[in-house]
Amino acid sequence: MHPASILLAIMVMMSTTLIAVGVYRARADRHVQARLVQYGSRATNLTELELERGFGERIIRPALRAFVHKLASMAPQKTIARAKGQLELAGNPGRLRAVDFIGLRVLSGFGLGGVVFLLAQAASLGVGEGLLFGVLVGTLGFMLPVMWLGSRISQRKSAILRSLPDVLDLLTISVEAGLGFDAAMAKVTEKWDNPLTHEFARALAEIRVGRLRREALRDMAERADVPELKSFVAAVIQADQLGASIGRILHVQAAQMRMKRRQRAEELAQKAPIKMLLPLVFLIMPALFIVLLGPAVISVKTSGVLSVI
Repeated sequence: MHPASILLAIMVMMSTTLIAVGVYRARADRHVQARLVQYGSRATNLTELELERGFGERIIRPALRAFVHKLASMAPQKTIARAKGQLELAGNPGRLRAVDFIGLRVLSGFGLGGVVFLLAQAASLGVGEGLLFGVLVGTLGFMLPVMWLGSRISQRKSAILRSLPDVLDLLTISVEAGLGFDAAMAKVTEKWDNPLTHEFARALAEIRVGRLRREALRDMAERADVPELKSFVAAVIQADQLGASIGRILHVQAAQMRMKRRQRAEELAQKAPIKMLLPLVFLIMPALFIVLLGPAVISVKTSGVLSVI
């Protein structure tokens, strides 16, 4: 190959590389400049910061929240305390407060009832029938948040119960390896992300700010409301007060939890045939009879018709 051709190819490659690097740097500089302009043009006072938010976030949401709080403020204190306890058991979904939840129930009931009443009037039904349907659907709408919250509580308790044996195993291994109980709790929170570890993290944060360990653990058991967790917390508190070995207590508790998990699995396995009985009798067997006996019935009727002819 001619030396001039080689030199020309090298120059073309170098030129292409330099052009690509220049374009990349120009784009990077433009990106940095855009970011600097964005941060430099930010609002400098509270009014501008408020105007940067959308209309729904500035006007509609605060007005709706004020209306909901006004409705919930008329509820008795026992109802508010009960709603607060239920929200704690559910893990505070959506960071709802008790007044928010009560207001949501009232708003859901009146909203669904009013919509059904208007639909009934649009369908040319009488006022009495529209009110009847509106009251029925409004009652259902009033109870729907309670049903949803009850479902969340059941799911959370089931998740805590499922993860408790594994958590106790890790606590036992960590304590027997030389860690303190608080450090073992921290190791558990680092390992998993589930409702039980969230409760451990909350209890650990309370202990770090100066609260007594037994009080933080007792409140954790009350928030979860799982009998197995309450038993574990009671054993740990008793060992702490009596000066017993927490490692041995954890070992015994972990063994008991594994045994209870095996017993629950066997119980569910024993219940499975009974739960399958109703679908089998009312859904599967009729379809099977239709498939198997249908052609025979058609053949019998056809042969009867032909003999008559």
